[in-house]
Amino acid sequence: MRKLLFESLIRPPLTEPAPVSADAAAEELAAAVDRRARRRLGRSLAIRFVDAGSCNGCELETQALGNAFYDIERFGMRFVASPRHADVLMVTGPVTKNMAEALERTYNAMPDPKWVVALGDCARDGGCFAGSYAVVGGVSKIVPVDVHISGCPPSPTDILKGLLAVLDHVSEGTG
Repeated sequence: MRKLLFESLIRPPLTEPAPVSADAAAEELAAAVDRRARRRLGRSLAIRFVDAGSCNGCELETQALGNAFYDIERFGMRFVASPRHADVLMVTGPVTKNMAEALERTYNAMPDPKWVVALGDCARDGGCFAGSYAVVGGVSKIVPVDVHISGCPPSPTDILKGLLAVLDHVSEGTG
């Protein structure tokens, strides 16, 4: 045990370096989302996240929004536990038969105005799971979708751009 301890003090950590080029761009993008949310809604943006049957690739990228690099909470955006507190419903994965009713009930529990973001290619049309006996289809087959964010999985920067598109959608008066 002592030998392992001393070796761990000498060896450098085995981690990947942090992204370098997107730092300023990601911060500027997140700040733009915050400004628009406060201007359009008068407060920060509350997001309810639902996994409707995905492979968890999109969830990993969404969770990256909360890490120390992106840290979207510093811009006032936050994930909420209850649909009653949410402005945006963010859905990943194809909608499975077991999740269709839960997704619809979550949408109906949200107060107006409300917007839906379909995150990833599977949420758009079922992706590689389309045609499966267990899959209903894309999110738009169950609830109306305002913005589709493409990618398998989309990067955190693309997710921020999608949230900005939602707020632009709000500003057009279509929400």
